[in-house]
Amino acid sequence: MERPSIWVIIVVLLLAVLFLREPRFQRSEEIFLRWLVRHSQPAAKTVPITIVETGRENPPAPLEAALLLQGILEFKPTVIAVEPILQWGERNKDQEQIFIDQAMRVPKLLLAAELTATPDPDAPVPEIPGFTKVTGRRGDIPEFSGIGQQPDEDLRSISALGFINFPDEIEADIHVPLLFQYRGEVIPSFALQAALLWMRIPLSNVKIDIGSFIELPNGKKIPIRSDGTAFVNPSMTRRAHHMSLNELLLAAQQHDSGAATTAQLPQLKDQILLARTPNNPLGPRDVFAATIASIQTNSFVHRIHWIFECVVLLLVAGFSGTARKFSRLDLVLVAFAISAAYCLLAITIISHWNLWLPGVLPLGAVWLLAIFCLFSPRSKDDPDLPSVAPPPPSL
Repeated sequence: MERPSIWVIIVVLLLAVLFLREPRFQRSEEIFLRWLVRHSQPAAKTVPITIVETGRENPPAPLEAALLLQGILEFKPTVIAVEPILQWGERNKDQEQIFIDQAMRVPKLLLAAELTATPDPDAPVPEIPGFTKVTGRRGDIPEFSGIGQQPDEDLRSISALGFINFPDEIEADIHVPLLFQYRGEVIPSFALQAALLWMRIPLSNVKIDIGSFIELPNGKKIPIRSDGTAFVNPSMTRRAHHMSLNELLLAAQQHDSGAATTAQLPQLKDQILLARTPNNPLGPRDVFAATIASIQTNSFVHRIHWIFECVVLLLVAGFSGTARKFSRLDLVLVAFAISAAYCLLAITIISHWNLWLPGVLPLGAVWLLAIFCLFSPRSKDDPDLPSVAPPPPSL
């Protein structure tokens, strides 16, 4: 077996050092992660959350929202969470009162609100309950000092608030905020608040180690980054129930009359019911539902240990001597085959175990080796060189 090329080993190691020290290269791994989650199918079974699509109007009209609550209450969900911010103004006060009358019957109602870093200096400073058991550096968590948008006071008195902010520095397709800072206190986001209400866990019983995890008293640990976000697989919403407002109202009517309802509706009991508008401009589609489902099933995406990449780099470097014996065509075909097999393996692993295999460094090392062998000087035994037949023996 031919010895590994010292130059390949040096180049591969320099690539690894550059990758580890340059944040832009590390962020490129998330491009591969987005590709993985887009093509994966989470192995988790049906999650206890139902998504009800209201009308196109954002927020829905007070009467429509009241009908929504009236229909939902027939099936006794644990938490009703409303994603659009319910601000209707003075013109709809009479209709808003109809919604309030229905909302007072909801045991646990969560309404959306939005924080701001530039509040009105003349506005009163609202108090927001925060976590009490928090350790770690808070500097990377987005900080706010006021509430920009929220429901009217009558609604706030009978509900809990959940904050739907997506700061500009956070890419909301796979990074979802779970924590915010409000005047020095660490507070939960909309999705985390909904899950805590569903699990009946008060904020005082939650332990947070910023940059590591959120520990719940039921034993679950939610991995979080230093900015308070978690990696979420958007495909988790495929495991949730989806229905329209009309389907819900029809099912409620059948329930009242004693008729048989559709097979999925009895499962609404003890679930979180999330009301949202289609293509909500306030955030990416279904990102809150995906986050809630991930918390309920403890199915967050986590990266494999960095030792895996070291092993891959050593294997690539060790194979460099053998690779130079391949013809150039075979070398390209082998590189394509390894890349395809690795991608299929990564999709399978993230689908079953939510484990994220890195792509840029391992695949980059494979193709770096292939390119090096393609253009490096070849020996006289190069399989690409034409063979010269020996002259026939003289008579």
